[in-house]
Amino acid sequence: MLMESRLFEETKLKQKMVGQGVGFERIRRITGYLVGTLDRFNNAKRAEEHDRVRHA
Repeated sequence: MLMESRLFEETKLKQKMVGQGVGFERIRRITGYLVGTLDRFNNAKRAEEHDRVRHA
């Protein structure tokens, strides 16, 4: 039983997790627009994103 448990743990560690190594881009919704970066937005829209409250 101990041998099977150890073998299972070693196999589990070797397996690649789902989504591991897959890049992603953060998308935000600001004033009705879906954006990835704020570089093309004016100061008012940047301030809106900065002033948001993060909810846990």
